[in-house]
Amino acid sequence: MTEYKERFLTLDTNVVHAGAPRPNIEGAVVTPIFQSANFLMADEATYDAVRYLRLSNSPNHLALHARLAAIESGEAALATASGMAAITSSILAFVGQGDHVLAQKTLYGGTQSFLDEDAPRLGIGYTAIDIADPEGARSWEKALTPTTKLILVEAISNPLMEVGDLEAVVAFAREHNLISMIDNTFATPVNFRPLEIGIDLVVHSATKYLNGHSDIVAGAVIGSEAHVHKVRHLLLHLGGSMDPHVCFLLERGLKTLVLRVVRQNENAGRLAEFLAGRPEVRQVNYPGLPSDPGHTFARNLFSGYGGMLSFYAESAETAELFLQRVKIPLHAASLGGVETLVVRPARSSHLGQTPEDRQRLGITDDLIRVSVGIENPDELIADFEQALPGGK
Repeated sequence: MTEYKERFLTLDTNVVHAGAPRPNIEGAVVTPIFQSANFLMADEATYDAVRYLRLSNSPNHLALHARLAAIESGEAALATASGMAAITSSILAFVGQGDHVLAQKTLYGGTQSFLDEDAPRLGIGYTAIDIADPEGARSWEKALTPTTKLILVEAISNPLMEVGDLEAVVAFAREHNLISMIDNTFATPVNFRPLEIGIDLVVHSATKYLNGHSDIVAGAVIGSEAHVHKVRHLLLHLGGSMDPHVCFLLERGLKTLVLRVVRQNENAGRLAEFLAGRPEVRQVNYPGLPSDPGHTFARNLFSGYGGMLSFYAESAETAELFLQRVKIPLHAASLGGVETLVVRPARSSHLGQTPEDRQRLGITDDLIRVSVGIENPDELIADFEQALPGGK
């Protein structure tokens, strides 16, 4: 019988080999694509064991789940059809009508819209908290209710790159018997593995760094067997399953995750330092800068500061001019690919929010988010220099 239990000592090896089918299927070095919706019955004892594509148990899923679990130091994992499928299924697996969520005050726009628009219709309330608040748990306790069940945070927030006191979040969740859930998309398992500090559940938009090539939409959920089982049970009903060909592409993309992210860390750090010294830039948001409010938290927890940064230009007009003049980066949404992307979050990921809400959160028209790729850093910095109004 084929098994998917391979797991190794280091992340570098796990991204290449963890979960690979053993013995190799027909001797194939790469996991073949099983483009079949259903499989022969074999006296299954439970519904979950029935081999059917919607139930996320094709050989492609099994290999991918084992690899995702290994790279995040989890017991189990689940691949989903998108990052939002991972996020919403995970929330709804643990909260229901009448329950309450504590959520970081700045979140990815899709997550924020779900909490603002969809959760209330389901009878779910939430309160925004500042996980970088110097008062920490004392301020979060004020937001607790008797029905609070879950605390939701991001390792590095989108799009302001905030890093909060994540160890305090773990302690707070345990003290108050809450499920702790983190979106680790921006940090990636290369820089941070939240389960190792006690977070209960990790979610990813695997569209981004885990795949790394801007050619699929996918999500991932990683945690204990019990927690992932609850999410999977709900996902089977919601139907947010991943196609086997996407499983194949994501498994392939994972093999270069460490190489890509290490280079992106280096490029982003250099670009952030350059932008911090430019007069056309009011502020750079990057946890690798010693001046960044989240730097101490990131330095203590992360092994790298990530490939994402954002900066405030001196005006919305300056931001627009920059986007028109830059040559190497592509002006497009999403992130985490090998190419550098630039975008204004107010006109993309957070366009669904009201102007007042964006202003309150600091997501203004002069804010530019940069997903730094693997290009030559000197050439990339030179391009940013010429694109700024005071450039060459």
